[in-house]
Amino acid sequence: MKASQPILAILLFFSIGTQFVQGQNQPGQPTAAKPSVPAPALWNNFVETDFPFFSSVLDARNLGAGWPTNNLTPRGIILNLGNDCWACFDVDLLRVSAIWHGKGVTPVSMSQGSYQVAGAKAPIGQGKLPEIIGTPWIANGIYPGWQPGEQVSRIDPREPGPDSREIGRGPIDPRLGRFKAVRLRENVVWLEYDIEDVPIREWMESRVENGIAQVQRTFEIGKREKSFTLIVGSRPESLTNRLDVSVLANTVGDAPAVSLHESAGTWFLRVVPSYTFTEFSVAMSLNSAARPAQSLKAKPAELRWPEIITTSGSLSESDEDCVVDNIALPTTNPWKRNVRFADLAFFKDGRAAAVTYDGDVWLISGLRENLSGLKWKRFASGLHEPLSIAVRDEELFVFDRNGIWNLRDMDGNGEADVHRLFSNAFAQTAETREFASGMRVGPDGSFIIAKGGQQGATIGKHNGTVLRVSPDGKTTTVLGWGLRQPFMGVDPKTGLVTASDQQGHYTPATPLHVVEGNQYYGFLTGSQPKEQYPAPIADPLTWIPHSINASGAGQVWLRDARMGSMNDRLIHIGYYRPELFVTLLNDRGSRKQGAVVSLTRDFLFPPLCGAVNPVDGQLYIAGFQIWGTQAEQISGLARVRYTGGENNSTMPREIVAMKEGMLLRFDVLLDKTKATALSNFSAERWNYQRTANYGSPHFKLDGSKGQDAMFASSVYLSNDRKAVFVGIPDMQPVMQMRFGWSLGTESGKTFQQNAYFTPYELISFDPKTEGFEPVIVDLTLKGSETIAEEAPINVKEGKRVSELMGCIACHSVDGSKLGKSGPTWKGLFGSEVSLANAGKVVADAAYLRESIIDPTAKVVSGFEKSDAGMPSYEGVITDAQIESVILYIETLR
Repeated sequence: MKASQPILAILLFFSIGTQFVQGQNQPGQPTAAKPSVPAPALWNNFVETDFPFFSSVLDARNLGAGWPTNNLTPRGIILNLGNDCWACFDVDLLRVSAIWHGKGVTPVSMSQGSYQVAGAKAPIGQGKLPEIIGTPWIANGIYPGWQPGEQVSRIDPREPGPDSREIGRGPIDPRLGRFKAVRLRENVVWLEYDIEDVPIREWMESRVENGIAQVQRTFEIGKREKSFTLIVGSRPESLTNRLDVSVLANTVGDAPAVSLHESAGTWFLRVVPSYTFTEFSVAMSLNSAARPAQSLKAKPAELRWPEIITTSGSLSESDEDCVVDNIALPTTNPWKRNVRFADLAFFKDGRAAAVTYDGDVWLISGLRENLSGLKWKRFASGLHEPLSIAVRDEELFVFDRNGIWNLRDMDGNGEADVHRLFSNAFAQTAETREFASGMRVGPDGSFIIAKGGQQGATIGKHNGTVLRVSPDGKTTTVLGWGLRQPFMGVDPKTGLVTASDQQGHYTPATPLHVVEGNQYYGFLTGSQPKEQYPAPIADPLTWIPHSINASGAGQVWLRDARMGSMNDRLIHIGYYRPELFVTLLNDRGSRKQGAVVSLTRDFLFPPLCGAVNPVDGQLYIAGFQIWGTQAEQISGLARVRYTGGENNSTMPREIVAMKEGMLLRFDVLLDKTKATALSNFSAERWNYQRTANYGSPHFKLDGSKGQDAMFASSVYLSNDRKAVFVGIPDMQPVMQMRFGWSLGTESGKTFQQNAYFTPYELISFDPKTEGFEPVIVDLTLKGSETIAEEAPINVKEGKRVSELMGCIACHSVDGSKLGKSGPTWKGLFGSEVSLANAGKVVADAAYLRESIIDPTAKVVSGFEKSDAGMPSYEGVITDAQIESVILYIETLR
């Protein structure tokens, strides 16, 4: 792969807050939360020439006539044998799918393709996958590389999935064989696996003799009571360049332990029974005699990455309850290695391990206090597009497309020398969208994983599923299926599994699910019958509007945290518009319900996953860009630090939709005047439609497009002054509801927020039980003249009202357009606006006032078919509030 051109370098983020350990430390700037301005640089190639392997799909289906058909490897270990020689080992079928001479594979995978150019994406499906660059020597079809006895079968023994054409069926039956580990040695890689419980160790190497390259496979095989056949591979007999294959083996008694056979262009070895250990080698060379050589025992690998990188963090000076401290990444490193973090996990002592989408794992120390002098050490590489990492019993596990790996440092030198395949007991296709998107550890030691569900070709067994992998890694259980692109979380205390999904076809908005009971969650691929659902669809815990959370990512429970009133809460991560949401669970009815409220949007990078540091008790978030995002940086790591005190947070403790209205409970004492003013509350509701279309419009309860405005008729303050109940007439179950408030604390702090939730079940309000004076809730709507005393007309009030009414859900204030059903407010005032009826108008105060009162009077061109029609705010907010909103819009130049 060639390095990107200089013009592309400015699109990437490189922190200059990094340096080698022998240099001077650069502590974080205490007055700024943003790291230093990045310096442009170029990454070295994705495939590092001095590392012996990487992992990838390999598509060898198009080698030509006479080669094995359908030779596709969804789970491949690509071995760099040196001298431009390469081999691909299939960990599912325990076969060498190809050996070739050339320059590796085409850099078209999702990770390789986006490595130099952030945002470059591989097309959906299996039509454009990594292929051999060079001359193939030998290949194998879709059958096990090792087989018992002397009869060779070219039939795939694995159970097919929903589509029998799909090659990615997962591993062979473990009774037939099982891949165990990749072991790094000085100059080679040992591949360790079992065939019917017979242990085998294999390694490959190349050498040049008389200017001709030669590849040798060497095996150590344990004692065995039966014979086995190794299918070395095939090549077309019609090819003029001849492949020479020969074998070197010790004996069993007076007979050779191994014999080489060739038939119709296929070479295979027969290994006889033996009660002793056997070593043998098979060598091959093109157009030259192959001469196997005695393979010397490889020494343990020396340190590959001895350098320690030092960076620092920048502490936020925000006065919010939760602030974001940004951490400089080790992007200035001796290997010019890109650093795109997807996830991190912590050891008990506060050290962290972070995994990159490019297959690397870094160890981090010093994540505490002022974040100065952070130490970074490369620990592992070669993984297959991993997106998650976990620590169980102080051991490190990574989930990638090849399976769940247990990374071990056996010699204690600070680098992984054994990649143990803990589990691949589930299927993986070559589909570019079947991401290994999430993994977390359950309280019982099991692993819960999530896999991408979009499919542009054949349908796989486990695409779009959330699965539980047993604590020993041997078995899997499907917890939920029919998900588009799930990211998940697990409560480490209760084991509750949650998952978000991505709005799109059959997913009308962003859902947050509780995943359990092998339920179906509604997604269909394009190749399945349109809108013919194979099972009843499980409703989500809550829907979240696309405009609020355009792309749901992972979830984190703040168990054992030290974040004051945030402790033990569920955090949902938003990717496109970088944001964290507190998820308030409600178990009051017969089913679990939930509401989300924004916690912070102060991220410079798109967040994906997070974890709680057991030493400082704070939340750490990692993420990188590959899809669209509003974030400034390509990748990042940050600490979310709680500053609000034990019971000083203005985040709600509880939000409950009831038959008579909304219950809102806090940890702080509320200002009585603000808490009992009807004008400080707003609400609206709408439905979605699940169809084959991308997303969904908003529908009123009568079926027309738009949202239904809802009005507060009364409001009551609890006896402890920490809760309010807002009477709202005609409460009904609905797919989406927004409830907003603008309140103040007794100490004088003002705050406003919105909650988004799906009220499935409405319980009755019992004033006494909830801590209120006995009262019959007044559900009689008041006239606008009695709603509130006129507020001041100014910009601050306009901003408050726009946030209270949820205007940001439809109109951005930063110029962004994705997920917005109305034009941006940035630069709107005074501009010339093109209308849907082909006319034009200047967006002055009169136009804005009319649009707020009668949104249909002059619809902006491009929004006449908006998914969500804007409701009229006449009578919903006062004339003074309308004037304040106009003043606020005027400031958004």
